[in-house]
Amino acid sequence: MNNNKNRRSFLKTAALGAAVFSLDSVTATAARAQAKAPVKGKPIVISTWDFGRAANEAAWEILKKGGRALDAVEAGVRVPEADPNNHTVGYSGFPDRDGRVTLDACIMDEHGNAGSVAALEHVTHAISVARLVMEKTPHVMLVGDGALQFALANGFQKENLLTPEAEKAWKEWLKTSEYKPVINIENKSYTPANGATAFNPLMLPGNVYNHDTIGMVAMDAEGNLSGACTTSGMAFKLHGRVGDSPIIGAGLYVDNEIGAATSTGVGEEVIKIVGSHLVVELMRQGYPPEKACKEAVDRIVKRSPSKAKEIQVGFLALNKKGQYGAYCLQKGFSYAVLSKDVNNTLIDGKHYF
Repeated sequence: MNNNKNRRSFLKTAALGAAVFSLDSVTATAARAQAKAPVKGKPIVISTWDFGRAANEAAWEILKKGGRALDAVEAGVRVPEADPNNHTVGYSGFPDRDGRVTLDACIMDEHGNAGSVAALEHVTHAISVARLVMEKTPHVMLVGDGALQFALANGFQKENLLTPEAEKAWKEWLKTSEYKPVINIENKSYTPANGATAFNPLMLPGNVYNHDTIGMVAMDAEGNLSGACTTSGMAFKLHGRVGDSPIIGAGLYVDNEIGAATSTGVGEEVIKIVGSHLVVELMRQGYPPEKACKEAVDRIVKRSPSKAKEIQVGFLALNKKGQYGAYCLQKGFSYAVLSKDVNNTLIDGKHYF
């Protein structure tokens, strides 16, 4: 008799647990479905750092006319790539420790197609070469001399990317040859010893000279997502060093069902957690963009708390509802937002430390 009673009690408890599990599963599924629902007719572009505002303007010229997000992000990041005053992206980028300017870039569209170049020399618009890799080859990534050969075969012109200003900074660095990733190192490069004539408060972290990788993600009027990421890499790096920027899933990831994310900062730490892919997968689970970015930053801290205090990493994300957010390790990371409702606003990213 007692055995039958215990059996009925067990079955009742199991059934109740199954019902609760089923309800939780339905709730989670509904949350994910809601996160996937695109907002059509409301294009938006977001990008990293202060110079993202100029990049956004170029992207918006395409988006506001109903153009494709892929075209917008390529046009957008080409702006800092060509800016001689920007020493961390494209033309005039700071060289590696051997005095060679090498560029990394990747691009990804709404269909999951991707193209990338790494350690590319002598071509300003690495992002456009990456797009051709995506569209004209069966590959995802070309590197070094092979990337340059491909670019030249497709009409790009060989040029000298090392400007006098960048060369002067490199020669100053050679006097001590100290290689160490430093928080917002690009700001610290603007010192009287490196060519500036006087101290300028605009050179402080978080202002217009706070340059690093530009990552950009956009949603067009059809609700489709694309992203681009381009950089000249860490200043005075070892020749051949490649960070996260050209690596799909690390520096950039786009899933047109869920959202898109990009990163900036010390790429080695982003690669170790496959950062941008992680952010998108967290959004798939229902995390809003900022919370997803924060979780990625938290994982970097957990891996190495002492190192995390000495470097900068930031993530930026956009979901299919047009919601966006960012999070970083240190104060000084900013991002720009432009849409019909937001007038190219620069926002300070929330930070861990």
